[in-house]
Amino acid sequence: MKYIIKDEKLELIYEQGKGAWTYHLRIPNSKDIEGKWGDIKVSGFIDNYKIEARNLAPIKGEDKMLSINGEIRKIINKKGGDFVTVSLYLLSKKEEITKKQILETFKESGVLGAFEKLNEFEKNEIFESIISQKNEEKQIKIIIKHIDILSGK
Repeated sequence: MKYIIKDEKLELIYEQGKGAWTYHLRIPNSKDIEGKWGDIKVSGFIDNYKIEARNLAPIKGEDKMLSINGEIRKIINKKGGDFVTVSLYLLSKKEEITKKQILETFKESGVLGAFEKLNEFEKNEIFESIISQKNEEKQIKIIIKHIDILSGK
């Protein structure tokens, strides 16, 4: 998985009157991530609390925001102005379909058994190396490379 932020200390920002965004994090170096509301989802950790498939709010020309609700603040025991350790990675909208297609391709190629023997980190690294490619042609090349590796060639 490709982290957009890894083990960075960020301030939990409090801005009164912003509704769901009253408590939020500004994610540094995220302004160039493209997508509208609902398209940019992240998973990762805030302190030791795991978050999954949370929306980043796009703000034109600025870094994205991540809302931190009361449930999360209570669990991590933090309030506005406190600092939290953040690690986040982007989720792809096509990730589930693509993972299924990758697994089907591995099965058809006779390497699914070898893939399934890998640990979760190694499996996710393979998925991410394929999913992160910009176009289908590059994805196919990476899939073929992994098939060769998994088949012992």
